This record gives sequence, C-alpha cells and structure tokens, in this order.
Amino acid sequence: MEDNKIIDLFFKRSEQAISELSAKYGKLCEKIARNILNNASDAEECVNDTYLGVWNSIPPNHPDSLSAYVCRIARNLSLKRYQYNTASKRNSIYDTALEELEECIASAKDVEGEVESAELTKTIEQFLDTLSERDRVIFMRRYYFSDAYADIALQTGLSEKNVSVRLTRLRSKLRNYLKERDYIV
Repeated sequence: MEDNKIIDLFFKRSEQAISELSAKYGKLCEKIARNILNNASDAEECVNDTYLGVWNSIPPNHPDSLSAYVCRIARNLSLKRYQYNTASKRNSIYDTALEELEECIASAKDVEGEVESAELTKTIEQFLDTLSERDRVIFMRRYYFSDAYADIALQTGLSEKNVSVRLTRLRSKLRNYLKERDYIV
C-alpha cells in the first residue's frame, strides 16, 4: 500500500493503518531496533512502541516521508531504551559505532551546546551531500542505522575490509570538513 494511503488510514483512525504500517515498515523498524539494542525482546517492544508513537502523532502530523518518519521514531525509542539498559553497562555494538565518530564530534550537554548541535547537524548534512551515493549509504548505514560492517558489505557489494577502509576515510574527510568550518575536533 502506498504511504499516502497509510497516512489517510491514520487520519481516519482505522486500525488497519497499524497493520499496513507493520507490513510495509515492520522489518525495517525491527532492524533498526535490533542494531541499536542487540536484544530481540527489547527490539520487538520498541517496534510496537513505534506503531503506538505513529498512531499518537498522525494526526496532527502529516509526514512528507512516512518511511523517514517511522524510522526516526523507531530509532529514537531504541536509543532511549538503549540508554536505559546501559546506564551503567557497555553495549559494544552501538558504542563502537559512536566511538568511531567521537574523535570528530564533541558532546553537547547545555543550551549553548544544543544550538551548536543543531548547527553541527546541518553541517554534517551538507557534508553528506558532498559524498557519492555509495559513500553516503555506507556512512548512514553505519552511523544512523548502526549496521555492522558485514551487513553494509552485503548491501553494497563490497568486502568488509573495503567498507572498513571507506568508513575510515569518510571519518577523516568529515574531520577535515568540520575543521575547515572552524569546529573543534
């Protein structure tokens, strides 16, 4: 079913909307949640919470891209669960992906930091626009969807080593891109 029709079902408050959303984006949401949480039951719960989140936010929201909207909700819920689960623990899968970017990006914890974070987000989006489609996919699959190198390699037709090397080069490009724009790295 097309996204516009699914959104219309949400506006009509039809329970079929959840079924259609699950059929179309359930596996994607589950993959995002599993990559972040590395726990099947927590991932399943986050996916169900995603459906509830979409149900509660459409209406009044009318997203231009349902897939991006659903992925953002799934990712945010998974990150909240991850933070809750790992308040005093370490989860090597997601932490590893974030640690790779730590040397490029500083942490923001105050209001000024939030403003800087929004500016940094815009700058990173501009950086992504400078990349080839393949490199952009590799970067996003690793640092947004938290995919493992092996999964990215399968998806792009590259070897794991090539994915690793490309990500190293992309982080270096990002670091230089940020330095050129006077970000402290």
